[in-house]
Amino acid sequence: MNIKAIDGLNVSRDTISIYFVNAALTGVKKLGMDVETLLSHVGIEAELLKQAKARISPEQYTRFIKMLWMVTQDEHAGFSAQPRRLGTFAMMCQLIIHAKTLREALELSTQFYRLFGDDWYIGLEHDKHEARFVPFIPKTDDPNHFMTESMLMIWHGLASWLIDRRIPLERVHFNYSRPEQADEYDALFFAPVIQFDMARTEVTFAADYLDLPIRQNTETLEDFLKVAPAQLLVKFKNTNSLTSRIRDVLKSHIGEEMPTLNDVASMLYLSPQTLRRRLASEGRSYQGVKDALRRDAAIHLLLQPKLTLEDVAQQVGFSETSTFHRAFKKWTGVTPGLYRQLHGSL
Repeated sequence: MNIKAIDGLNVSRDTISIYFVNAALTGVKKLGMDVETLLSHVGIEAELLKQAKARISPEQYTRFIKMLWMVTQDEHAGFSAQPRRLGTFAMMCQLIIHAKTLREALELSTQFYRLFGDDWYIGLEHDKHEARFVPFIPKTDDPNHFMTESMLMIWHGLASWLIDRRIPLERVHFNYSRPEQADEYDALFFAPVIQFDMARTEVTFAADYLDLPIRQNTETLEDFLKVAPAQLLVKFKNTNSLTSRIRDVLKSHIGEEMPTLNDVASMLYLSPQTLRRRLASEGRSYQGVKDALRRDAAIHLLLQPKLTLEDVAQQVGFSETSTFHRAFKKWTGVTPGLYRQLHGSL
């Protein structure tokens, strides 16, 4: 079976580190819930949590987040002392969908959430040139910063959806030290500047976007709310970065001999030196981009029960299954067979 013939498979999608699954479980652990049973409902074995390099697909992550909200009946998933009832986000969206501009919509959203108190909301600040999302979340409720980062991603995704275009971020600041998983943050908050140990946490974008009109309406909102806000954690990724452009070029070559760096540079009308330099500025290398794409493709393919491990190896460009096994374990910390076993309930 050819990789391009698998219905609905999007091998260009980034996979998600198991770190974020572990971090998201903080709230339900505080509530004393059985983590292993909860994970089994969305096809993630608890054993996978122990593998630091393990990754899951965006679809699995979306199901996982929705499951946390359902079992806790709380849009804060057990993190906060005061639960936020399911439907709160939807009601806020129904309020702001009638706004004329993005500025008006975001200001209304802040006012709405501050009705519940002066913590647990995303504030909007702006001047003539820049606008900033600033999270107000008690550090004691969010020790791993999971909810802080998730809410920033959701509000950036919501704002982008409202005006029907991705809002490019100019800077992302965090008021905590660089975490071990910091190399994941480019995919979460693509921006030319991502810094830690700053005075406060905030994401910055051009203030001009606040004046753009709302492009959505009550009809499109209905479809949006069927998947939001969970899907906002895996949507509105940067598609203009050089890394994304290279992935788009390479994904049509998965299972074949990959083009060389010089080949890709020529396709993108760049010199090889410029391509290397710009990739380095994004914290990437050409080999790293190729490996990440093959890793993500393999993870998606391993979730297809009709494919054998030999099929998967071949489809991601390995002539020897044993070589694929070694590469996959290097990428994820587990063998392809164990990865599939740990997702056997899918």
